[in-house]
Amino acid sequence: MIETDVGGDVRFSLRKLALLGAIEQPTKLSSGQFADVINSSVQTAARRLQALEREGLVHRKITADGQWILLTQKGIEQLKQECYEYQELFFTPKIEVEIAGRVTTGLGEGGYYITLEGYKKQFEAKLGFIPFPGTMNLSLDLLCIVARKKLDGRKGIEIESFKSEKRTFGGVKCFPCKILDDRAEGIKSAVIIPDRRHYPDDVLEIISPVYLRGELNLKNGDEIRTKVVI
Repeated sequence: MIETDVGGDVRFSLRKLALLGAIEQPTKLSSGQFADVINSSVQTAARRLQALEREGLVHRKITADGQWILLTQKGIEQLKQECYEYQELFFTPKIEVEIAGRVTTGLGEGGYYITLEGYKKQFEAKLGFIPFPGTMNLSLDLLCIVARKKLDGRKGIEIESFKSEKRTFGGVKCFPCKILDDRAEGIKSAVIIPDRRHYPDDVLEIISPVYLRGELNLKNGDEIRTKVVI
């Protein structure tokens, strides 16, 4: 396994050190030995160990005949987080949660944010569509608020934060969903939950490649049922 990005190289090296036992007790290791483990040159292996130490992921003590390596708590936590992500990816089954709500008027900001290039490119790449410049908002009752809260504990599809010249725009968590209506069969949609929330828990915000209000002839107060994949 060879990883080319710097962050990937560091994570890969950290995993290899853990497998060598450095997660439990100090492990004696030369740069040459580590080079064999990660299939690299001695110089690259030495730089990797220095990078791990610099980022606070390992403790390193250099002696006359080698060096002792031990993962720090920060390094262990990083591996744990990676483990949780793999577990969710391969072992956590996807489930569908049905959430119903009534169409309501939003704050009017959705169209602006969704059209920003930093978001739009990620939506297209990760969701498979470019959203219509606006969101459809559903007002939820108490029972559906409980269902919506299940989304908070799931990873979802991550839209990363980005910076412009003047400000930073926060990340967004997305969940594919389907509108449960004969007229909406086949329309891709997604529930979005911004890191910096504009709405309380009783509002569900949905994006779609089409203007859902127009496509489904919806007006405020109409009830919509959605099936959200989490």
